[in-house]
Amino acid sequence: MSKNSVRRSARLLGAGLRALLVLTLVCGVLYPLTVTGVAQALFPDRADGSKARDAEGRVVGSALIGQRYDLPGKTGQEPRPDLRWFQPRPSMGLGTNTVNTRYDLLLSGATNRSGDHPELLAWVKAAKAAVVRENSTATYRARPADVPPDAVTSSGSGLDPHISPAYAALQVHRVAERDGLTVREVEGLVARHTEGRTLGFLGEPRVHVLGLNTALRDLARN
Repeated sequence: MSKNSVRRSARLLGAGLRALLVLTLVCGVLYPLTVTGVAQALFPDRADGSKARDAEGRVVGSALIGQRYDLPGKTGQEPRPDLRWFQPRPSMGLGTNTVNTRYDLLLSGATNRSGDHPELLAWVKAAKAAVVRENSTATYRARPADVPPDAVTSSGSGLDPHISPAYAALQVHRVAERDGLTVREVEGLVARHTEGRTLGFLGEPRVHVLGLNTALRDLARN
């Protein structure tokens, strides 16, 4: 190899290393720091994960991710819903928990079953029967006709933190009975945690389950 070829190769190598260093500095250091700084300055809550807190300021989860409210299952058995709490939508993506303010995220995704798939139909039928059974009390009888779609179907992501006002209303009598509260008290909680359509016309009214259960815990303690 001639001296000119060696010099040319050295120049190219030097140029490549300089480009690598500049791009690493700009894309790997300056850009992330700038984006992080702007996010923390303008949207600190969202930048930190939209953390949900209870009345004492403790973090109880993310406002963007649903979580389960289950009792730990016995050996070889699936966890059972803790009926003191408002239950979220069914989800193949929500993990189980032993403490109501914590959860294990397993995966995110839909069931990938078609609307007439026998397995999906069996899931919905079983879920509907369970919703009617679990939400019937000594003084209130849940009817199959009152069970809304979100009570028996999961969302596309499997992590929807909201339920419909209809599903929340269906659970009011059971929650009131289990927590020693009046129906009116629990209805008031649901009303205060019902969100309207975004900008008045986008989406549907919805109830944030984590926020509702956090307020329910605070009320039941008093």
